[in-house]
Amino acid sequence: MQIQRRQPQSEFSTTDIDPILQRIYAHRGIQTPQQLDTSLRQLCHYNQLKGIEQAATLLADAISSAKQIMIVGDFDADGATSTALCMLSFGLLGTQHFQYLVPNRFDFGYGLSPEIVDVAHQQGAQLIITVDSGIACIKGVEHARALGMDVIITDHHLAAEQLPAANAIVNPNQPGCTFPSKNLAGVGVAFYMMLALKAELKSRDWFAQRPEPNLAELLDIVALGTVADVVILDANNRILVHQGIQRIRSGQCRPGITALLEVAGRNQANLSASDLGFVVAPRLNAAGRLDDMSQGIECLLTSDQAQAREMAVQLDSLNRERRQIESSMQQEALKALSQLSLNEEQLPYGICLYQEDWHQGVIGILAGRIKEQYFRPTVVFAHQDDAVIKGSARSIPGLHIRDLLEELNSRYPNIITKFGGHAMAAGLSMPVGNLAAFEELFNQLAQEQLAGQPLQGVVMSDGELAPQQMSLPVAQMLKQSGPWGQGFAEPVFDGVFNLVDQRIVGQKHLKMQIQTDSGQLVDAIAFNVDLDVWPNKQTRQVELAYKLDINEFRGRVSVQLLVDAINPA
Repeated sequence: MQIQRRQPQSEFSTTDIDPILQRIYAHRGIQTPQQLDTSLRQLCHYNQLKGIEQAATLLADAISSAKQIMIVGDFDADGATSTALCMLSFGLLGTQHFQYLVPNRFDFGYGLSPEIVDVAHQQGAQLIITVDSGIACIKGVEHARALGMDVIITDHHLAAEQLPAANAIVNPNQPGCTFPSKNLAGVGVAFYMMLALKAELKSRDWFAQRPEPNLAELLDIVALGTVADVVILDANNRILVHQGIQRIRSGQCRPGITALLEVAGRNQANLSASDLGFVVAPRLNAAGRLDDMSQGIECLLTSDQAQAREMAVQLDSLNRERRQIESSMQQEALKALSQLSLNEEQLPYGICLYQEDWHQGVIGILAGRIKEQYFRPTVVFAHQDDAVIKGSARSIPGLHIRDLLEELNSRYPNIITKFGGHAMAAGLSMPVGNLAAFEELFNQLAQEQLAGQPLQGVVMSDGELAPQQMSLPVAQMLKQSGPWGQGFAEPVFDGVFNLVDQRIVGQKHLKMQIQTDSGQLVDAIAFNVDLDVWPNKQTRQVELAYKLDINEFRGRVSVQLLVDAINPA
């Protein structure tokens, strides 16, 4: 893994901020302290979202006339948090005629399909509001309208040339929308939708006879969904995540979030954005991957602490099962690749893998793992039925995976049945007989788009830390200075150290003790190392790229390096 130093993207200097942070912020393009203001007053206003006033009017009319509202969600963490947020918002706003429906990925597939519309209609829905989906659901919206239902789409996925004929669409990425933050997660769009609805109801004196809620109470859920969906943490998303994390740290959050942190053994008071992404979100996602996402939604909805703990334990168990399935599939995938006898020069530009017995629920995670190991855009397919396979794609910097699929579909329109997604992740389905053609075309287009780019993993570093800076106060300062995440990367540092001790723990993690030039001894750990390379008793010095972390063990608090890259020096 190559280590490169970041270069300043701006000139940032102020006497109020530690020089280490000034360097880090300059690397991320921060120009003024105001850009670091994470107070709610800095949020973009909801009225900048195209279609939101029309959607709020439709919803308010439905509430006033006691129409049955159906929230149709998605089966990932963003979809679950979006659904829970709308359910809780409707309750706080004082309406009663609402319910939710989440398509089971194994029975209905993704989005507002005609089949899930029929289920909503059978359950008495008069207005459907989609969350984290809908922008590509042309046939589903058409079917709902034909059955006499109104449809409001709230989504954040990229729009195709044709938009569904919904009554209203709220999506910062739809044509003609000038909303400044194009990186909202689905839960962020849903939150803005509820803010607009509250304002519309207030203009109708709805709260004259009932309490007016503070929807900021739900920012813990917004933070969770935003981090879980790995959207870019632009200024607006950093505000949403920061405010939500503050609520969770102070205990002002849903019992389900507290319970999920408890089963994972995490300290709620010291929560960071990475805890939401790597601890809470996988347990929430496990329900949608292996079973029914309504389990995750109900965990977020319940106000009963005992019930929340029971649900969190069930989700934790599902997550353990998910990890076992994923591990088995990864071994099979790596074995299949190794049998091709490919070396670094022979690797295809785009990797495609398919096995009939692979689990639909974890192909996205597997695609991510293969992508990380080989640094190639990767699509992993699983059996959907006898005629159709379903794929999940993950990409690398420099290749927009949804645009690649759109280009492939444009040039060869009979290969893919449907697709959608983002720059770094996408989903698709197609006839199983088209797999060989798709594999060839995917590799061809990937080669076109990656021409001239270095096809190896790179870790970007914020430079070196002096030995005296490798301390608890600095680690705590960095932890509190986020939120860090996609597009606003957690600080990474690099340096060459003496390797005092090295051993394998937990089967494939390298536990080390390193020594700085000043003689300071520091613990370090590198996860999932290549066991053919490490431990290496011949190596006396190592070049590390690392995050400065705080390790708490049996009451002892110390600095620890979380290693992102390790090379013999």
